[in-house]
Amino acid sequence: MATPSLPELPDGPASPQVIEIERALTRITYLSTRARQHDRLMALAGVPLDRAAVALLRQVADSEPLRPGELANRLGVEASHVTRTVQQLQKTGYVTRVPDPDDRRAQRIELTETGRQAIDRVRDAGARGMQLALSEWAPEELGQLATLFHRMVDDFLAYSVDDDTEPAATV
Repeated sequence: MATPSLPELPDGPASPQVIEIERALTRITYLSTRARQHDRLMALAGVPLDRAAVALLRQVADSEPLRPGELANRLGVEASHVTRTVQQLQKTGYVTRVPDPDDRRAQRIELTETGRQAIDRVRDAGARGMQLALSEWAPEELGQLATLFHRMVDDFLAYSVDDDTEPAATV
């Protein structure tokens, strides 16, 4: 397997502001991926799904229907992980397989009404929790934060390595 080509990093140390942003992102990533936090969110949403299943449902909801391979690429996981998760979600009625209109031999993954309702409840519970955590923020501050987060994600995507040989991460 070839090693992905990495963008050249700037010379010298990162600025203090960038170091603090990286630290804050590390903290928020840790907080948002804790098992206890996930379990609490699922309890509030009334959805009995693990983190991998929720990540898959979120991705399908945002861009459905997708082939399993494309879903694996977008989630940054091995195709076998997606296959197992899709099988679990199909058995429990959250997703279904539909023919790919571009290639009748292939299938795409699509949310069922149960899946759409589940992901809506998960998103609603998450947004209400965030609303509570940010309740002391002024609307203008929330708007600035949202704008800056979207800009940061867009910039991360613009500078990310887009290579099929990139190692996959776990969900």
